[in-house]
Amino acid sequence: MSDQPLATFRAVPEGFRRNAGIALVAADGRVFAGQRTDRSYPAWQMPQGGIDGDEPVLDAALRELREETGVRSDRVEFLDQTEEWLTYELPAEVAARLWRGRYRGQAQKWVALRFRGRDADIDLDQPHPEFSAWRWMRTAELLALVVPFKQPVYRYVFERFAAHLAP
Repeated sequence: MSDQPLATFRAVPEGFRRNAGIALVAADGRVFAGQRTDRSYPAWQMPQGGIDGDEPVLDAALRELREETGVRSDRVEFLDQTEEWLTYELPAEVAARLWRGRYRGQAQKWVALRFRGRDADIDLDQPHPEFSAWRWMRTAELLALVVPFKQPVYRYVFERFAAHLAP
């Protein structure tokens, strides 16, 4: 696991892309995790995506959730949201090719949503698929499978939303 400390900010630092992360929580406290389509090795993560213009964080989170998992907003219940921006830097080789090198990493606000639907409501077959597979995971399992540079953010998110991650 990464031992890199997590930096939090009141405003998005220069060089970071604004992003909304989603902790989609099942009734038993497990979280949704998807295997990224653009990786040949295990690279599991929770849904996340860019915030458009002045779009509110919750709106961006619900839009990204729909775009990546097919889960509609009427299948979730809002639980909590981080107030601060959490950042991670991409490895240099990834940052150079992603977003044409415009950003060196992401600044995220995270939203916790309780899943009120059925597993059948999850549909990865979307116009721009992000995930090739999905499953509900305990936080410790996901921490072991997420790419190392995201681990400090995930640890923080799991601690921050701990009350919502219990069955």
